[in-house]
Amino acid sequence: MLTRQELEKNPLFQDITYESYLQMLTCFQAVQKSYRPDEVLYDFTDPRSNSVGILERGTAALIRIDEEGVTTVLEELGPGGVFGRSLAFSGSRRDSLEVVARTPCDVAYIDYPHILRRCENACAHHSMLVQNMLRLISEKAQSLSERVDVLSRRSIREKLLCYFRQLSEKAGGDTFTLPFSLSTLADYIATDRSAMMRELKRLREEGLLRSDGRRFTLLV
Repeated sequence: MLTRQELEKNPLFQDITYESYLQMLTCFQAVQKSYRPDEVLYDFTDPRSNSVGILERGTAALIRIDEEGVTTVLEELGPGGVFGRSLAFSGSRRDSLEVVARTPCDVAYIDYPHILRRCENACAHHSMLVQNMLRLISEKAQSLSERVDVLSRRSIREKLLCYFRQLSEKAGGDTFTLPFSLSTLADYIATDRSAMMRELKRLREEGLLRSDGRRFTLLV
């Protein structure tokens, strides 16, 4: 269960009071669970799963594993992130699609029909939650569009520079902080980590990039 301070920072519960949040958990018959790092929060191949997960604390990743065992990070999730079969894009039936905890996570699960169906009490917080969720889904679609832009580039260098330009634009300057580790970056751009590290080294040597840990400055 979220604290008052955590609720105020959670984008899914924007403009929802703490009292309404507590009522909502009962109204929606939410089920709350906790996970350790690397545990699976959600398996999209499970036909019994018809719920929407709401990440209340921690970070997680939406990961696809194809039939050859190649892992691709589709999305990084933080507090307020939502996931579920009803919100995902379908892929090959042979692919495995999971949400995996990066850090300790607390998740609230709500059956999808409870979100769509207007509750008997016509709760104002229900309408606000649906509005917030639609906004987050719109942001998810925008994030997917950015990801497609990166993956459509032909070379590792082009993928890196495309993603770094996206981050610099969001940061409002040439310097930005990578939101995850370099290993995860390799998964994000769908390439071999060693090959990516060699390309990063070349970019630094050519004066196109400066880095200190996860902090980068784009010089091109």
